[in-house]
Amino acid sequence: MPLTATGKDDVFVGRIRRDYSVENGINFICVSDNTRKGAALNAIQILEYVIEHK
Repeated sequence: MPLTATGKDDVFVGRIRRDYSVENGINFICVSDNTRKGAALNAIQILEYVIEHK
């Protein structure tokens, strides 16, 4: 549930099901704190990489 992901860096995956519309397909629900993981954490990880490989 989205409330579970609020304030966390983790990305949660659930309700994994076979997708019969394509060969070897799956369907799943994925939730995360988009502001935290999508913007803030990625920016920090890029900065850490740049500093480490400078």
